[in-house]
Amino acid sequence: MERQQIRVGVIGASPDRGWAARAHVPALAALPDYRLTAVGTSRPESARAAAELFGADHAFTDARQLAEHPEVDLVAVTVKVPAHLELVGAALAAGKHVYCEWPLSVTTEEALALAAEARAAGVHHAIGLQGRYAPAVVRARELIAAGRLGRITSVTVHASRPKGARGRIPAWAAYTVDASTGAGTVEVAGGHTLDAVKHLLGADLEALSAALSLQESVLTVVETGEVVEATGPDHLLLNATLTGGGVLSAHIHDGRATDAGTRVEISGTEGDLALLSTGPEAPAGLQIGDLRLLLGEDGAFQEVPLPASPPHAESSNVGRLYAALAEDIRTGSRTVPSFDEAVSLHRLLDAVRRSAS
Repeated sequence: MERQQIRVGVIGASPDRGWAARAHVPALAALPDYRLTAVGTSRPESARAAAELFGADHAFTDARQLAEHPEVDLVAVTVKVPAHLELVGAALAAGKHVYCEWPLSVTTEEALALAAEARAAGVHHAIGLQGRYAPAVVRARELIAAGRLGRITSVTVHASRPKGARGRIPAWAAYTVDASTGAGTVEVAGGHTLDAVKHLLGADLEALSAALSLQESVLTVVETGEVVEATGPDHLLLNATLTGGGVLSAHIHDGRATDAGTRVEISGTEGDLALLSTGPEAPAGLQIGDLRLLLGEDGAFQEVPLPASPPHAESSNVGRLYAALAEDIRTGSRTVPSFDEAVSLHRLLDAVRRSAS
């Protein structure tokens, strides 16, 4: 008997642009376990256009109606962070599984409330920390767990994005420089990068010392010439001790004018690993672009072969997370990063801010 597909409603599925159109919709289309049945946007005309473009049966402007529809099993929330609390809450109140983009919410208190609601609802809940599913991260984690590096002694991270370079920013990203939105450098670049590193190592960060800095306080919107004031930091510097005794140093920042990307170097008593961003999506972050993996043994680095990624790099890791979530829903397992893990990451970023202040 053919397995019944998991029916998905995507909130934030703009037909014009956006993360849902670039990543969620193509990821779902490529997976036989899923069918996109509903889309939601803020305007009736865009909702109807999205439904037609993406092949969904239903179009909504009311997120609660989308979540309560009988032909929706899973709600994907892909809108701006300040709306997550209300929209995720509506999906949980309807008893639906939820996939929410990271960050889960603006504050840790809101994240705690959503995690508690998700547990009470008894549904599957996934947070969009898809960097864990990048093939290079998966393989590197296997090598570390197998002891190929010996005891981990140090980790060095440099991650940069071009957002805000030369004092200019695209209109879609302008809202993220406002610290009150919870979608700035610390939350997005910092959250995704630090989560992937912690996942790689299977370790927590302890005894941390951090500094935050705002280097580009006035930005010009590329499309309109409007001037916006940045209130959130665009540089994060972190030193920490790892559980197990190793040390970590990280510099995560925006405003990179040349060769933006990510490099993670992990050293151990028996060898070394390096993950390097590559390809056209390299500046977007390790959770989005392709990564190379190098293994250093006997004094020389060698390329580690990895499975080929699908042509749409932005949707690749999102698709792998969706595939794991489908297996969880089918079997009752709990393997994907959950709202509880989102709370842990929110708390780590709180510790960074406290240290910096």
